[in-house]
Formats: sequence, structure tokens, C-alpha cells
Amino acid sequence: MGIKQRMLYIYLDESGDLGFDFVNKKPSRVFTIGILVVRGNDVRRKIVKMVERTLRKKLNPKGKRRRFVQELKGAATTLEVKKYFFRNIEEFDFDIYALTINKKRVYQSLIDDKARIYNWVARLLLDQIDYSAANMRVHLIIDKSKSKPEIVEFNNYITSQLKGKVNPRIPLEISHVDSCQDLCLNVADLFAWGVFRKHERHDVSWWEVFRRKLKYDEFYLP
Repeated sequence: MGIKQRMLYIYLDESGDLGFDFVNKKPSRVFTIGILVVRGNDVRRKIVKMVERTLRKKLNPKGKRRRFVQELKGAATTLEVKKYFFRNIEEFDFDIYALTINKKRVYQSLIDDKARIYNWVARLLLDQIDYSAANMRVHLIIDKSKSKPEIVEFNNYITSQLKGKVNPRIPLEISHVDSCQDLCLNVADLFAWGVFRKHERHDVSWWEVFRRKLKYDEFYLP
């Protein structure tokens, strides 16, 4: 028998903001980037089906629908629905990674370059992943929120950083897509928000549910 072909899907999303005006505005105290690592296309399809099922049964039930909900969002989905969703995917082959920074400790010289901060935090987190599980392709998928120049900057920076970690024979792909196009981004959002709430509000009600799937969860002080 030959070696099973396996793709590694890496879904990246963030929670919180990169605002730094703590005097005149009310930005978040912390900023979290979360990653959902899915091993294999079969697992990815199963997770997508469960997102669709949760939306259909819990958020858009026939006869009770007030408005059509297209996505699962950490901030908008109730804890009960999140628990239902997680119960149905927790045995699948995926891991969660998260890195949270204390924004008040970010160097003053960096606060006007939010793209650089984002890319730096993303790279620190991506460094924690074991890429050896992939023997076919590594695909990094990010919620599409950046401008075209920012996308180019992010892709170039991350690609150069990952070259030493991913086998050069294995293609590395980076996609920026709308979260409605790839529902696994919904899942990355759910988990990133749970970690963010833990550090921002000391609310661990959702984080406690999925914590056993966390491979990495660090609070970084620059």
C-alpha cells in the first residue's frame, strides 16, 4: 500500500482589534490570533457539514426563523449552540493554536504599523505548528479582510518564514477568502473568540469546552 496523501489545512482568524488609543476610545486590551489545523480533506468536509447542520438546525430552523444566519460567529452564537457544535466535531482530527498579546506592551514604534504587528503575531503562531503531517500540500486560509498591498506583504512574509519548516517538495498555498466561502473559517473564529474572551474578560465558559483540543495557547508579553 502507498502512503496516504494528506493535505494540511490551516485556518487563521483573529479576535479583538489592533486599536491603540486607550485614552479617547475603547479598544480591546488584548489581541488574539487563532488557528484551526485540519488534517485531511475528509476531516475538512465533515467539519463543514457540521457547520451547515448547526446553522440549519439551531440557527435557521424551519418555521422559527426570524432572519437567515449565514455563519457561526464567536461573539454572536450562544454558548448552548457552540457546545452542540463542538460535541459533534470534537473527535475529528484537528487542533487549535492561539496566541494573545497584551497591546499595552507593544513597542510604541510599532503601533502605527498594524499590518506589521498582525503579520508578526501570525508568524509567531504559525511557528508552533508541526507541518510533518502533510505530504501533499499545506494550505493556509485567512478571512479576507486585508487590502491588496497588505495581502501581498502578508503572503511574502509568511511564505519566507515557512520555507524552512515545510518540505520544499510540498506546495504551500495561501488563500484570502470570505468566511462564507469556506465555513471552516467560522470554526477558527469560534475558537479565537473563546481564547480572546479568556484573556480579555476572564470568561472561560466557552474556552473550557474546547480546551483539550488546544495544542498551544500562550499570552505573549512583547
